[in-house]
Amino acid sequence: MSLLGEGLLQVRDLRVHFETEDGVVKAVDGVSFDVQPGRTLGIVGESGSGKSVANLTILGLTRAPNARISGEILFDGEDLASAPPARMRQVRGNDIAMIFQDPLSSLHPFYKVGTQLVEAVRAHRDVPESQARQRAVELLGLVGIPEAARRVDDYPHEFSGGMRQRVMIAMALVNDPKLLIADEPTTALDVTTQAQILALIDRLQREFGMAVILITHDLGVVAENADRIAVMYAGRIVERAPARTIFAAPQHPYTWGLLRSIPRISAADEREEELVPIPGTPPSLITVPSGCSFHPRCPYARPRHREVDPQLERVDADHEVACLLSTETRAALWEELRAGADPVEAVAAVGLSDTVAAPAAATTGERR
Repeated sequence: MSLLGEGLLQVRDLRVHFETEDGVVKAVDGVSFDVQPGRTLGIVGESGSGKSVANLTILGLTRAPNARISGEILFDGEDLASAPPARMRQVRGNDIAMIFQDPLSSLHPFYKVGTQLVEAVRAHRDVPESQARQRAVELLGLVGIPEAARRVDDYPHEFSGGMRQRVMIAMALVNDPKLLIADEPTTALDVTTQAQILALIDRLQREFGMAVILITHDLGVVAENADRIAVMYAGRIVERAPARTIFAAPQHPYTWGLLRSIPRISAADEREEELVPIPGTPPSLITVPSGCSFHPRCPYARPRHREVDPQLERVDADHEVACLLSTETRAALWEELRAGADPVEAVAAVGLSDTVAAPAAATTGERR
């Protein structure tokens, strides 16, 4: 039984497949989630897990001759999946806005920042240019750019990386959207600037009452910012729960891998332990492994995991996971891992003698 309910945005069984010369890429393969007004959903996963494609599809940006899109995308009760292009142009940047990964490539290098902000206002509002410019200056000041009235006439290359990201946030907020999608908003920023950008998004969310989808590969980014977290792997959601549950009692081996690959620093400012990468590499979305798609990389996989495809099942009142291991076994394994055991030691302690050997960590996935 699904734990999904009502929300500002309701995505139901979304599938986005692309036909290519090499085969069908199942970028998103049956994803469902809700976003409540004024709340933040964190979507976490490695590169290629489908998190960005799912959210680009919400905005109608994956529509192409080779794309096959199915499912429902209900926004304020309207199905955007079947909305015509003209309607999607009205929604984009007005009701739903998006902050993209790389602000330098998202901002046009030939036009001043103010000109681009004014264009974003006037694309959806019938207002004079002077009023739109005033709004642009107001937003630049709101996102923390000093001397906004002067900097509005600067070009994107005249801003630092963190300031360009603030410009992108200002552009996203320029028409007071109901939903803000932040796609890797802290990529390529130093940790201090990352914290500032995340704090800014959090503050603006409280002031504007927006719903936020925060897309990232790093669970550490959403630790303090998300109300709920959906973990994606190979085009599917494999675990979904409140943020506090994901960090306190995760249930999926992939989530364990993401958590164990987060650097931890002790009070003495020394690394407490080595990073533990997830073994292997992300699967091809053209030839997704049979059974559980994570089984080739999972140290806890058993022979049946090669054949049986797990579905999201309820763990408790507000927690779902797609894993074939029993709830008791998962809980026992996590206790061993949290106590400092490595996967081999955890398997031995719990008694999973018939596991299928996963690739050695030295073959490495992404270190996060």
